[in-house]
Amino acid sequence: MALTDTAIRNAKPQAKPYKLADEKGLFLLVQPSGGKLWRLKFRVDGRDDQGNPKRVEKKVGFGAYPDVNLKEARRLRDEARATLAAGIDPAEKKHRDAHTAKISAANSFQAAARAYIDKCKREGRAQATITKQEWLLNLLDRAIGQRPIAEIQPFEMLEAVRKYETTGRTEAAHRALQFASQVFRFAIANQLAASDPTRDLRGALTSHKAKHHAAVLTPKQAGELMRAIEGYDGHPVTRYALQLAALAFVRPGELRHAEWSEIDTDTKVWRISAEKMKARTEHVVPLSRQALDVLAQAHALTGDGQYVFPSIRTHLRPMSENTVNAALRRLGYSNGDMTGHGFRAMACTLLNESGKWSPDAIERALAHKDKDAVRAAYHRGQHWQERIEMAQWWADYLDTLRTGATVIELPRRAGANQ
Repeated sequence: MALTDTAIRNAKPQAKPYKLADEKGLFLLVQPSGGKLWRLKFRVDGRDDQGNPKRVEKKVGFGAYPDVNLKEARRLRDEARATLAAGIDPAEKKHRDAHTAKISAANSFQAAARAYIDKCKREGRAQATITKQEWLLNLLDRAIGQRPIAEIQPFEMLEAVRKYETTGRTEAAHRALQFASQVFRFAIANQLAASDPTRDLRGALTSHKAKHHAAVLTPKQAGELMRAIEGYDGHPVTRYALQLAALAFVRPGELRHAEWSEIDTDTKVWRISAEKMKARTEHVVPLSRQALDVLAQAHALTGDGQYVFPSIRTHLRPMSENTVNAALRRLGYSNGDMTGHGFRAMACTLLNESGKWSPDAIERALAHKDKDAVRAAYHRGQHWQERIEMAQWWADYLDTLRTGATVIELPRRAGANQ
């Protein structure tokens, strides 16, 4: 006779487990502890100990009552019987499904993304790159972070990034989509996914126009900037950072992470290690007399620590990434006028306009990566002496602009711009 909810509720535990039968192999196993477990008994083809064909009795569980009620248990029973009729063992199918679900959970987008970021760390990617990847993962995490990476569809990917596009964060949307594509390619290479759903989304987002870093680009503006920096009345270490940013025109991250161990005053160079560089190649900066003077003044304040420009709060950390930009705001330069990165654009523009230096030497000074490795190695050595002369000329030129003196055009170097 079929079970009823009343009979199930009234079933009391006994000294030993006992069964309450329903229909079509379904029964409730009542445990001495009081637990009530749904089971389905069925038979499949198998073999005996001698290898002869025989029907083998097996069982599959559907959970506990009342979490799984009578109606749900019968539905699960019917699904299992349909699976059995198709020649599939429902107990083995349940085991495979549980294993697949476990693998899918372990291979979520978030897990794959973190594995990809760990790989980038092992490869020695810059900390700024790792930080940006973590930020991009955070943008995507709520939408697809817990989804099995092999199951994510293009429409899900588009929904995950389009919400940033619709709020005006077009660049964030594009960067998040690009990062997701990198994660999917990593997953494919490691057999965690079969395809990259982002490849079907090309052109789906509004085109993003890159914004160039604001910078002063004329000799007059450069002179005004240098005078403003000279009169900066904030923390002196910040003033020294501004001055060296103008003289050495390195990237803001390279400036604030500068360490005293990298500065060689005897050979007048600053060696920035490969792991700090965007191109992952050591960059050597020739130091002018003015740059060495700035460093000497900074050394009197911070020379007993690791960083040339440490945080105001603790010498154990470098200067905040906002310090230089905040100082420029204090000097009256808005975000649209000048940024910490703008010192590079200022140097690039004025050095090229001077006509005194070869474009290759300027590119080497800016640490722009040459895609041709052989050519890059050749030019690093070929232009070193020119870069030394250019660094001193640039420092002298900034002094001239700062004092407001008449800029005297010097004859071009032989071979410049050739």
